[in-house]
Amino acid sequence: MRISTLSIGSELICGEVIDTNAGHIAELLLGGGLHVQRHLTVGDHEPDIEEALGELAPKSDAVIVTGGLGPTVDDVTALAAARATGRRLVVNEALKEHIRSFSAKLGGGHATDRQAMIPTKSTVIPNPTGTACGFHFIHRGCFFFFLPGVPSEMDRMLRETVLPFLYERVPHRGFVLTSFLNVFGLSEPEVDGLLKGAFSGNSAVRMSICVTFPRIRITLRASGDAEPLARTRLQEAADLVRGRLGAAIFSEGSETMEQAVAGLFGRRLLTLAVAESCTGGLIAKRLTDVPGSSAFFLEGAVTYSNAAKERLLGVPRAILETRGAVSSECAAAMAAGVRAAAGSHLGLSVTGIAGPDGGTDDKPVGTVFISLAAPDGSWTKGFRFGGNREDVRTLTAWTALDWLRRYLAGC
Repeated sequence: MRISTLSIGSELICGEVIDTNAGHIAELLLGGGLHVQRHLTVGDHEPDIEEALGELAPKSDAVIVTGGLGPTVDDVTALAAARATGRRLVVNEALKEHIRSFSAKLGGGHATDRQAMIPTKSTVIPNPTGTACGFHFIHRGCFFFFLPGVPSEMDRMLRETVLPFLYERVPHRGFVLTSFLNVFGLSEPEVDGLLKGAFSGNSAVRMSICVTFPRIRITLRASGDAEPLARTRLQEAADLVRGRLGAAIFSEGSETMEQAVAGLFGRRLLTLAVAESCTGGLIAKRLTDVPGSSAFFLEGAVTYSNAAKERLLGVPRAILETRGAVSSECAAAMAAGVRAAAGSHLGLSVTGIAGPDGGTDDKPVGTVFISLAAPDGSWTKGFRFGGNREDVRTLTAWTALDWLRRYLAGC
């Protein structure tokens, strides 16, 4: 089945609101063995909506439209749908009653009959959680579904009405299962090179590589006539990717870097203290965003000034005067100092020049040192990160967390 989606809303094409509906619809359809082949976005302008519907109809077996079903004057989707298909707008009495009843329950303002007007020869799509009910009809062999743009309302109507409708008409869809592998520490060309030819000639597995700074996400999709077959193929594909990328894969699915680190701390029963300079507490913030982090995270110190490094962490003044605050010696002293002060198993430190000022010929903006002090040794390394101030801080925090992950995982 050729399926297209159309998102309507001037706020979408102006960048005021991010369109999450299109991706969500595509994801749900894919999980049911159906694929979105085309997507359009237009504003709340009737001629543009009519044109989009006219463009999608001959190329689709089904079109799912979201947005523009509200009560205001700029909600013109129903009118555009009627005109694009040669229909008239009429008041649906059942919809009219639903709108008034729902508005009364909310104790809100005056209910309008505007949302009760739908094209002739349409079937209502109920909305249990709002006033904007949808509708669907067939035009020139294409199924059209019109849903509200509010994500929570759209999702429920999609699951309860649209998907069952489509599944019934495509009984032999097969199964498509998806897996996500999250990568850090390799560039996109490096990942591409390591995975080159991995699935050549394998039509049952599809792989895509997407950069979401600073991580890379590998998406694997496996299909099969039966779910067990699709699951086996997906597992084999994931194992192949893990074998090629190794420890650069820090998590699967939606698990974040800090969640992966927290999980390892839980298994190792170790504790941590952090000393930060250039990141200003970003590492501590990310770790403590994870529920239950108090089990391993003891304390964090933002020692931005030299005086703070000396007073709170015991960094020798000689190091600060001769080697500087941004040096491997200072980073190592910070990690050892915060570990001793907190009585933790591990001490992690970062110090660097995030910019845009403060760089020198020897230590340009983006120079960062990370150190880890542990019972079995200490490690310090210098980095040269690119980008603006926020990029440098982000990369520093990610790299420091990845150091923790690799140490805890023994890799």
